[in-house]
Amino acid sequence: MASIEELANTLRGVAASGMKPKALLAAVREKHPEATKKEVVRAAFYALAEGQSGDHADLHSFALTERAVDDDEPVKSVKLRKKKKDRKSASEGHATH
Repeated sequence: MASIEELANTLRGVAASGMKPKALLAAVREKHPEATKKEVVRAAFYALAEGQSGDHADLHSFALTERAVDDDEPVKSVKLRKKKKDRKSASEGHATH
């Protein structure tokens, strides 16, 4: 398995202006066929955060557009529920007033 540093170096080497995310992922997988999409996206963020000189607009775009996308499972939104107040303690609080 390739390290995040190796994937980041590959990303920097293959990224070209105007490159589509699928093409970028395919180019990385040519050199690292075992790399998952999630690992490549993390490596893209790592390459950006590492701050080496150069234009990383394509890596930035790739990392942001692909970060929440998973081929195996769609992202689901979760609705949070409000906590229910304890009715017994609430009724006791009103009785003392």
